[in-house]
Amino acid sequence: MSTPFEKPQIISHIQKSLNYTIFDSKWIPCSAKFVCLGNLARGTGVMQIYEVARGELRLVKEIENAKPLKCGTFGATSLQQRHIATGDFGGNLNIWDLEAGEAPLYSVKAHKEIINSLDGVGGLGVGDGAPEIATGSRDGTVKVWDPRQKDAPVANMEPGEGEAKRDCWTVAFGHAFNAQDRCVCAGYDNGDIKLFDLRNMSVRWETNIKNGVCCVEFDRKDINMNKLVATSLEGTFHVFDMRTQHPTKGFTSVSEKGQKSTIWQVRHLPQNRDVFMTTGGAGNLHLWKYDYPAQRSKEDSEGVSMGVAGTVNLLQNVTLSTQPIASLDWSPDKKGLCVCSAFDQSVRVLIVTKLNRV
Repeated sequence: MSTPFEKPQIISHIQKSLNYTIFDSKWIPCSAKFVCLGNLARGTGVMQIYEVARGELRLVKEIENAKPLKCGTFGATSLQQRHIATGDFGGNLNIWDLEAGEAPLYSVKAHKEIINSLDGVGGLGVGDGAPEIATGSRDGTVKVWDPRQKDAPVANMEPGEGEAKRDCWTVAFGHAFNAQDRCVCAGYDNGDIKLFDLRNMSVRWETNIKNGVCCVEFDRKDINMNKLVATSLEGTFHVFDMRTQHPTKGFTSVSEKGQKSTIWQVRHLPQNRDVFMTTGGAGNLHLWKYDYPAQRSKEDSEGVSMGVAGTVNLLQNVTLSTQPIASLDWSPDKKGLCVCSAFDQSVRVLIVTKLNRV
């Protein structure tokens, strides 16, 4: 006789109100600390480091920045250094040593307008090849930076001749399973999704999901492309199977009307990449699991391989705030531990239980 499936629970472990708007929150790898990035009332940016200790949050450090800080990543740093890269409202890309002084180690005017999103790869032992940071901006460009090289990006993806400039809201690295291959996926305000192949500097694939693309994320960066989730302004998300690309139909996908409000972010569970969390404009979190089909590809009527989409199942959901939850980050070390921030100026440390039984 089979035992009944016990659903995971999403528990708000610690909640703290802050005196600024929080745009992003990130766990510091191999630690009980996380970083909050945001905008002070006086118009400057702020970065705060908090430590989780005995059920409470202790402020460890605070750094002020000339411009509000929009986004951050540890993805292009080593586990020994754990430097955070940040993008701000002035289009500046900065890299900070959290143990040292309050001036950035690296700073470049990356874009003419706000950096909406950035992602890193090649650090933390994740993905082969050079450490690189991708930035996406309101100025319509997507750029890739090697922190070891000053001033100029190593790749610059601009709108083509006669192509309208679109606001790039989100970028994500993937396909970094060897030293040669690597791609960047970008999502735009008009629903466009573009996959840039960095090896030959071309658009490998593009599609449109009809609504602004708030977030894209691969389930893993360090393997041959597997799955990509894209979330939208209108509460729908799409899971693309990236293993089989049809020459005309592209990648197959399954879409889910996840919530009635904007889905701000998607984050895959580091210890099980078929489980992911979406954050909502109504202050809610939804925990999902992707189930693969019996066969991931089939032949079309002309004998050409095409992908087969799986199914998405809701494991749990919870409402935490009256305001949108704008960021979420899983702890890379403690399964089920995550931090999220909402526009109610609160940061929350959450514990998701029973993930081993999913």
